Amino acid sequence: MDSDVPDITFNEEGNCNYCEEFLAMMARTVQPDPVRRQAELDLFVDQVKRDGKGKEYDCIIGLSGGVDSAWVLYQAKIMGLRPLAVHMDNGWNSELAQSNIEGLVKTLDVHLYTHVIDWNEYRELMQAFFDADVVDVELLYDNAMLGLNYKIAKKFGVKWILAGTNKATEGMRMPPGWNWMKFDKKNILSIAGARGLGSLKTYTAIGVLDYVFMQYIRRYRWISFLDMFDYNKENALKILMEKCEYRPYPYKHYESIFTRFYQGYILPCKFHIDKRKLHFSTLIVAGQMKRDLAIEILKKSPMIEDELERDKSYFLKKMNWLESDLTAYLNRPAVSHDMYKTELSRWKNLSKVYKILNKIS
Repeated sequence: MDSDVPDITFNEEGNCNYCEEFLAMMARTVQPDPVRRQAELDLFVDQVKRDGKGKEYDCIIGLSGGVDSAWVLYQAKIMGLRPLAVHMDNGWNSELAQSNIEGLVKTLDVHLYTHVIDWNEYRELMQAFFDADVVDVELLYDNAMLGLNYKIAKKFGVKWILAGTNKATEGMRMPPGWNWMKFDKKNILSIAGARGLGSLKTYTAIGVLDYVFMQYIRRYRWISFLDMFDYNKENALKILMEKCEYRPYPYKHYESIFTRFYQGYILPCKFHIDKRKLHFSTLIVAGQMKRDLAIEILKKSPMIEDELERDKSYFLKKMNWLESDLTAYLNRPAVSHDMYKTELSRWKNLSKVYKILNKIS
């Protein structure tokens, strides 16, 4: 992390506030005693099994094809759970991601539920975000995937959603302006409305109150499963490659062609953001990557030239853009998400209430 990152500060030792905050958070939230941690994991697994007794599945696992969600699925099966893998197809899956999903489902013998978003509907939503010049185009995928997992949990009467979100590889705070709050259905609809889009048919949006209702009233529980045991991405990848016909991606979240192009080209060119800094910093502080190696990698472009030209051509064709449309988009100034309607203040207020109640309890 360097001075290009908003609100960054450095102490006398040269450590930045992001790393210091991450270390403090890990000290508060990660159980240091391995025996006690294993006991807590065993209790949780037993609880999931009890809650799922008599049902076809006892947990839902969103499966993108990335290492994090793949490792959740692998561990769930090893621990004797009966997961339903849920995948959302938004039209941007890479062939490698599709192959990895098929390999996981086959070797682990799990059922796969795939929800396909109508491509014309999703493309129009993406175009609305591009027209708006907001930074987090991937809010569309992330929000829909959250909504889909809760929807499928309700459909099958399954209480537990085991997620690949985790502190070990992505627990460092996201810098301001690098993304947007993921439960902001109002923001999505406002940006879509600016393009004249009407009701959504195959897109599963979820808002702040929807989340509160599903998580705390209906008690469908979203759990960062990887935080319940030691998670080393490199070791996990080796086992997945050996056991599940899995093949690696060059960087985090590159299972999607659009994510690869967005993080590797659009973010650096239009918004001057290189998310590898955040991803690598988290792994360094977690002891899973050497700092010197990260610095060497950052000297290189996020995308190799052949891959960039191939992905750019694919992106232009899929979005029905000309090269001049992409150039014009990249040259326009960025616009903040809060120029449109948003649920951010509601999220912040409810988060404050939650922290107060949690502290009291």
